[in-house]
Amino acid sequence: MTHADIETLRTELADRSPRTVLEAALKRFERIAVSFSGAEDVVLVDMASRLRPGIEVFTLDTGRLHAETYRFLEEVRERFPIRLEVLSPDAAELETMVREKGLFSFYRDGHQECCGIRKVGPLRRKLATLDAWITGQRRDQNPTRQAVPEVEADPAFASEDHPLVKFNPLAGWTSIQVWDYIAACDIPFNALHLKGYVSIGCEPCTRPIRPGQHEREGRWWWEDALKKECGLHIGDSSKD
Repeated sequence: MTHADIETLRTELADRSPRTVLEAALKRFERIAVSFSGAEDVVLVDMASRLRPGIEVFTLDTGRLHAETYRFLEEVRERFPIRLEVLSPDAAELETMVREKGLFSFYRDGHQECCGIRKVGPLRRKLATLDAWITGQRRDQNPTRQAVPEVEADPAFASEDHPLVKFNPLAGWTSIQVWDYIAACDIPFNALHLKGYVSIGCEPCTRPIRPGQHEREGRWWWEDALKKECGLHIGDSSKD
């Protein structure tokens, strides 16, 4: 699919429903998978598995997730007709970082290096095997995501030799819509949501938020609000 084709599809699917975006994505691509973070984007797993039973779903096991998240991943594996792949960081890279900087260097140096090894590296290896991927990004999640489109040419992991299309079916949904769907369809969710956690990542870098706080304020709270991305999502949503 050329950049012109992607732009045409982006225009066609702008502000369309998540199901419509998913249908278009699955119609056009066989080598496509859903990226699942173990949080409220479980709605994507439900929607996609209804449209294509046995669909490939992958998640990143950083080695630092909450116990509740690991239990939730297994609940999702058992509940939905999917092929769930759990990706791990490169052992040698991780050992070197921990040996040289310890287990909590991100509090001093920022989270980018740690996320690069634990998240971005495994994701890059996985995306090299796909033609398109589906994410749970929403515009209301963070100031850096306010321009997230439903469809885009992936700006971070594509290359001239490997075009990659990124679908964000939930881009126009709010958190309220997501939770209404979870309740209406009676699908499982991470138990941490009942403890005040909204945006859920690694255990050392995630905490509950207080009433009135934005959901991403519970992530990397020691850093500037505009730096609350781990490197998985870069592009239109972060240009401004």
